[in-house]
Amino acid sequence: MDAVELSRFLTGMTLAVHIIFATIGVGMPVFFAIAEFLAIKKKSERYLALAKRWAKGYTITVAVGVVTGTIIGLQLSLLWPTFMRIGGHVIALPLFMETFAFFFEAIFLSIYLYTWNRFKNQLTHFIISIPVIIGGTFSAFFITSVNSFMNTPAGMEISNGRMVNVDPIAAMFNASFFVRSFHVVATALMTMAFILATIAAFKLIKNKVKEDTIYHQKALKLTMIAGLIFSMLSMLAGDLSAKFLHQEQPEKLAAYEWHFNTESKADLVLFGVLDESTQEVKGAIRIPGALSFLSDSSFDTKVKGLNEFSKDELPPLIVHYFFDLMVIFGIFCFVVSALYVVTLWVKKWNPHQKWLLYAILLTGPASMLAIEFGWFLTELGRQPWMVRGILKVQDAATTAGGLPFVTLLFALLYFVLLFSTTFVLVRMFKNQSISDDIAKLQAERRGEFQ
Repeated sequence: MDAVELSRFLTGMTLAVHIIFATIGVGMPVFFAIAEFLAIKKKSERYLALAKRWAKGYTITVAVGVVTGTIIGLQLSLLWPTFMRIGGHVIALPLFMETFAFFFEAIFLSIYLYTWNRFKNQLTHFIISIPVIIGGTFSAFFITSVNSFMNTPAGMEISNGRMVNVDPIAAMFNASFFVRSFHVVATALMTMAFILATIAAFKLIKNKVKEDTIYHQKALKLTMIAGLIFSMLSMLAGDLSAKFLHQEQPEKLAAYEWHFNTESKADLVLFGVLDESTQEVKGAIRIPGALSFLSDSSFDTKVKGLNEFSKDELPPLIVHYFFDLMVIFGIFCFVVSALYVVTLWVKKWNPHQKWLLYAILLTGPASMLAIEFGWFLTELGRQPWMVRGILKVQDAATTAGGLPFVTLLFALLYFVLLFSTTFVLVRMFKNQSISDDIAKLQAERRGEFQ
């Protein structure tokens, strides 16, 4: 591989690892805050134990997220020096604000973790979780703004190969910022809900202790209801994104769907095999008119085809598979969560049947894979541009040597980080009895403020 391909590969590998911890960073504070609120409202030690356990595990992932997030910032300068030279001053504000949002989150997370049972009114401690949620969410907003600028640059002019007359606010709140930010946060919350639901389902399949079973059933109910809500929001975000692409980045939408000829009543194409020489798709599932409807809520909408654009400005057509996999995994999670909620409503049905628990067990990996495929989709879909319409990837990459060795070192680092994080989280809770946690909480409450 040449320097451009290695730079792309290393950046993609870093993003693939970081998105795991970024997703947890956005989603987890919402869930331990919900659990604590329910604990206060219902006076339930089980929900309080749930909140404490989730917050405890979150501290590990935050630490690793800091490492991978810092690496991304460094790699922008090391692997893409031309981009940073031309546009680094344009994205400086959101990068700074993202760092500020993280510090804001970290400060209040520290206060939150060290002030359990320190207040007479438990709502005071719950309120401290709100700045943690705000910090995590705004951190996602600001870093998404950088990525959005690369897709829909705004707030500057080009003069002699440089970005001048910069309006940092207009650049930060560019055309795709709001749609993409909504999509990022909604899918992060959905994914976090299903990851936690997977853990609860796994414990319910394995555990036989009554106290533990009740605890995990409560965790499953909370996360699966939240998963259904956030999966519906994610589908809304996907719909808004498709409509935005139809208006602003039609070549990207056409590549997602292997749509070659401009036409109305355009079909939505799922999977299949493409013969690029003849533009023929074999073995695909076609939904008549669905792409037109997805693009602008009308089957008569005319959707631009790939043949309308210059071939050297089209994204790689493999993005079609990433789009299909993202959608399929997302729909799977929605269907499973809907089935679970229906079984809750119908009293005669058991929401903890083994087949349903095994289906729920798959939602966590499926939702995280949907996140991964979604990010690869949007990044590959921007190709061949680093900054759309301004700077191509091949012109932005470093020409420095030594990249193969650096790539191997980072691959080793990411393996160590992922393995050690998983190992620590498993050991942290493996021999920790839920019954003991609840008994400890009851004892703390009895001795509180005496």
